[in-house]
Amino acid sequence: MAASKRKRGKGVASVAPAGYTAIPVKFSEKHQSPHYFYVKEHKVREETDPNRPPNRTLFVLNVPPYCTEESLLRLFSGCCSVLSVEMCEKPRLGEKPEAPESKFFNTKTLLGFKVAYVVFKNPAGIQAAQSLSTKEPLVISSVSHPVQTGIRKWIAGYEASLVDPAELKKEVDAFMQAYDQKVAEEEANAEDEDGVPDDEGWVKVTRRGRRPGIPRTEAANLRALEREKRKRARKELLNFYAWQHRETKREHIAQLRKKFEEDKQKIALMRTQRKFRPF
Repeated sequence: MAASKRKRGKGVASVAPAGYTAIPVKFSEKHQSPHYFYVKEHKVREETDPNRPPNRTLFVLNVPPYCTEESLLRLFSGCCSVLSVEMCEKPRLGEKPEAPESKFFNTKTLLGFKVAYVVFKNPAGIQAAQSLSTKEPLVISSVSHPVQTGIRKWIAGYEASLVDPAELKKEVDAFMQAYDQKVAEEEANAEDEDGVPDDEGWVKVTRRGRRPGIPRTEAANLRALEREKRKRARKELLNFYAWQHRETKREHIAQLRKKFEEDKQKIALMRTQRKFRPF
């Protein structure tokens, strides 16, 4: 049978990309066909990232959706002490993004296959992790460390998404209090600097002048839109199209007829009052 049709099973090595080492893993003990992590030492040309120190950071490809950071930490802890595990949607350079200040907002869940950066305490952890390619497949979910999948994972995710209203209100109140304090400090600083020249003699123009800026409220925005609409209407081209000519002539004739009828009524009224003086 051709090699492309050969089943992946126990004892069949995986062909890793150039520069990578294939580490076999499987979801549980009852699974026969292994999955493969592709790992290599993390090296970049740019300046060193403090979150991913050289000689101690392992770059992991092909991380399945059911594998968590806790699972990777447990799997590679047998090689050496693991300081941190970071999962990303795709490889990236630069410092680690700041953790969100709130657990209620800016929570993004990584979906699909991912990449990971595993930082060991000692450089020996890199060689020990790469040597796992010749050993038995690592087990991600065990009796002592189960990994939730399927409907159980969805239920757990839904329960975790439920928000405690009291806790949310407490966090929002604290945020708004800090924001109001920040705005008050900025307004106080702006008021102190109003009209005061800097070192080069420039005076900063602020909203607190003789003509303060218009507040950006909904009513003010509607008034501004109405003014713009009237302004555009005045700039429209008149009698540019043939139908505009026809409408203009029709309206002019209607105005003349109306004026003629009004003049007839006025003359009739003057005749009845005998104040009609033709000469």
